[in-house]
Amino acid sequence: MTDEDVLIQTRHWLEKAVIGLNLCPFAKAVYVKNQVRLVVSQARHADDLLEELDSELDLLAGTPADQVDTTLLIHPTLFDDFLDFNDFLEIAEGAVDEHGLEGVVQLASFHPKFQFDGTQPDDIGNFTNRAPFAMLHLLREASIERAVQAFPRAEAIFEENIKTLENLGHAGWLGLGLGLNH
Repeated sequence: MTDEDVLIQTRHWLEKAVIGLNLCPFAKAVYVKNQVRLVVSQARHADDLLEELDSELDLLAGTPADQVDTTLLIHPTLFDDFLDFNDFLEIAEGAVDEHGLEGVVQLASFHPKFQFDGTQPDDIGNFTNRAPFAMLHLLREASIERAVQAFPRAEAIFEENIKTLENLGHAGWLGLGLGLNH
């Protein structure tokens, strides 16, 4: 799979699920302004991916938000196993701290086999964080704060997303051309 194939699938997911289903009410504004940086990693080892994360943290911290508001660091092959990816997240969070970006940049994660603790693999609620590939989402805390102020019930987003996906169901998700990933 080429980097362009990965980007095409990622954009499809962003447009159909994240924006199309309004799973993130803040995503559309930065996406249509081309302020979402999509980076495909071909790192062969977690250490290499960590170096790329270091570079992306530096780039995000050093670039005005109106140019790059958020970054998706996408890895199509390194973390097939969700639990391995989840373990890597702890290391990635440490990188944010090492860069002095705690409270400045927040990490979110997406994975084809994402599973919330206490759920079954095919629970539709897990699809709020399912993506075609393992991804680290680097978000500016200031952008999150502005978005939350503009959205009256930001704390309800997660519950609304679960309801949206329950109403959509697995068949509806498949209808978006996103696959089931479980």
